[in-house]
Amino acid sequence: MIESTPFPEAVLDRQCEQRSEPGFMEKVLSSASHRVMVFQRGQALMAGSTPAFLAPEVLPDVTPEGTTVVYLGKVGPGQGHVLPQGTDLVLYALPDDADEPDWVPDGGTFARFRDVAVNFTAVDEQAFVQAQAVANWHASHRHCPRCGSKTIMDAAGWMRRCPQDGSQHFPRTDPAVIVAIVGSDDRILLANNRQWENNRYSTVAGFVEGGESAEQAAVREIAEEVGVHLHSLNYISSQAWPFPQSLMLGFLGHTADTVAVPDNVEVRGARWFARGELQSAVLAGEVQISHRLSIARALIEHWYGGAIVEPGDKA
Repeated sequence: MIESTPFPEAVLDRQCEQRSEPGFMEKVLSSASHRVMVFQRGQALMAGSTPAFLAPEVLPDVTPEGTTVVYLGKVGPGQGHVLPQGTDLVLYALPDDADEPDWVPDGGTFARFRDVAVNFTAVDEQAFVQAQAVANWHASHRHCPRCGSKTIMDAAGWMRRCPQDGSQHFPRTDPAVIVAIVGSDDRILLANNRQWENNRYSTVAGFVEGGESAEQAAVREIAEEVGVHLHSLNYISSQAWPFPQSLMLGFLGHTADTVAVPDNVEVRGARWFARGELQSAVLAGEVQISHRLSIARALIEHWYGGAIVEPGDKA
């Protein structure tokens, strides 16, 4: 059995208990050994094909106004990464409306996760996803939902506190289901979203609504989007997907239906594939499927029973 998702184990110790202690963040930032990820407009500063983990001496003497500074965690043992075990990682999320910083090292560029993650290590991937999630939350939760007052950061960036009513607010994660649909003949049903290219197919996903279980949401979403009824579900795994703030709950869903009816709102088309048919279509360039760091790809390959080869893969 293949692993259901990439990098299932946590490689960053978030120091959840310690980061709330007085002076914790000041101690981390005063250490010469900590490293900084820089984010702006949903993109991370890169050094070639990996995130740029900057030494503190590279940063400006004064933190740019409006920068969100968050503790990400301590690098764990045995990760095969350029950063030594025990290195503290810190996020600098620059304001979206600020100019691109002129203090970044030569050759540094900003990039989005989907464009660069294919060569990431576990540390790269988890630091990027975690930074993206908390940066998104801070950007959209500057004010107290109770009284409208401007909130202030606390707990090393993992809580916002209202100075007026004393309420505490924590990063939000929205649960979503994602399902690989398998028919009685063991073929998989993949869908083409209206926002994608015509030849891109993947699993079906949707958000869990209030008062709804993940399983109920899966059955509802599949019926709504591709018109088939699931008679059973097997939970496989989950993946944090902070675009903007989701936790994807992955299922293998089984149906006796043989005809799919796309809703023509979110889904343009749906197509059944046998294993050999899907592999041949991908190799021929007839069909594109999700990239290898996504839970959608992991679910498809879980059904397939191994890695699906793409054009250009090394033999």
